[in-house]
Amino acid sequence: MNEAAAENAAPLVIATNLDDVQNERLARHPRGPRIVPYSLDRPAWEIPATADVVFTYYRGWAGAPSEPPPGWPFRLRWIQIAAAGIDAFPDWFFTGPPVTSGRGVGAIAIAEYALAAMLAHEKQIFDGIRVTGAAMWKPRMLGRLHGKTLGLVGLGAIGREVARRAASFGMTVLATTRSGGGQAGVTIVRSVAELAARSDHLVVAAPLTRETRGIIGAEILSQARPGLHIVNVSRGALVDQDALLVALDHGQIGAATLDVTTPEPLPEGDPLYRHPCVRLTPHSAWCTDDAVDRLTAKLFDNLDRFLAGRELLDVVDAQRGY
Repeated sequence: MNEAAAENAAPLVIATNLDDVQNERLARHPRGPRIVPYSLDRPAWEIPATADVVFTYYRGWAGAPSEPPPGWPFRLRWIQIAAAGIDAFPDWFFTGPPVTSGRGVGAIAIAEYALAAMLAHEKQIFDGIRVTGAAMWKPRMLGRLHGKTLGLVGLGAIGREVARRAASFGMTVLATTRSGGGQAGVTIVRSVAELAARSDHLVVAAPLTRETRGIIGAEILSQARPGLHIVNVSRGALVDQDALLVALDHGQIGAATLDVTTPEPLPEGDPLYRHPCVRLTPHSAWCTDDAVDRLTAKLFDNLDRFLAGRELLDVVDAQRGY
């Protein structure tokens, strides 16, 4: 038996720091890979040197050293990240075999969250809990999404799904994108400042990179359309939270719905917790009753492709941040 045939005959060794459910499902794959959970007793970057493939979440990678461990990338032939974001990983992580991401797995769920946030804001759905008795039953003038303008910071998998749903509500959709790609019904504008100035709702859905960190800051917020509602479903660090609070307090913008913050969780007593114009959720926009199955389907699709020698889905472009 030649070396290539021997390699194909041996079980694929997958080192993984995924949860038990995904590991158990991977172990039942028809090709019988050998699953090696590894990060319970070691750092996430100390990948077993016998692994052919690594499947990993982003958790545990924030403290990775700036230099790769000795022998990197060992015998790895492929790396699968089980999430869309890649900002937690060091630069050296992308210098070995192909790296693929979970891009798109949570896109529909997150898009629905963004639409729900905009509807809740316009329809004042949660404002009634702040008053009681007769005061609660006074009619209020409610807003609408029809005819309003949505600005999308990023037109990737999430942004595209948000755009589709916003269009069905009769919204005008604007976007900024670094990829240069467009979408039917979406007008591409030149800058985030222009986006903020023209939008009623601004959904932040871009990856966190050196260029996007703090992109929603004091300068952008000072140019925002009065009453602007910001929805952040990306990473907390894209929004300067201190500048956000100042803009809210001075009436430069109207409200913010934040599913992500910096840090997570926010420390006790952080002013975002108690600000009347801020709605917080615990990084849960992606988390629906089918989230586990959607991730499994993505992992199996790419695993099948890898085993068959076919093109992998969502190969990471580290420069773009996804």
